[in-house]
Amino acid sequence: MKKLMTAAAALALLSAPAFAAGNADAGKAKSAVCAACHGAEGISAMDIYPNLAGQKEGYLVSQLQHFRDGQRNNPIMAPMAKPLSDEDIADLAAYYSSL
Repeated sequence: MKKLMTAAAALALLSAPAFAAGNADAGKAKSAVCAACHGAEGISAMDIYPNLAGQKEGYLVSQLQHFRDGQRNNPIMAPMAKPLSDEDIADLAAYYSSL
């Protein structure tokens, strides 16, 4: 029985998301700058900027972290993401994935 409980606990930890869940309401408040290119509701009016609405939360977290940390280079997004904290990123990802 103890082995079964240990295995269940390990499985639960491994299947948990690798990022902290953000606050969508806080993300909405933080998204004003993003709206200039990605649209007020995460739908861009211009083809050169991707839609963010409905993207998977983990994907958004990963990409914003990569822009911020220099792992993904983009002359527009790198300076936008540089000042974002992990909490900011989680909140923005929660907001856009909820749309």
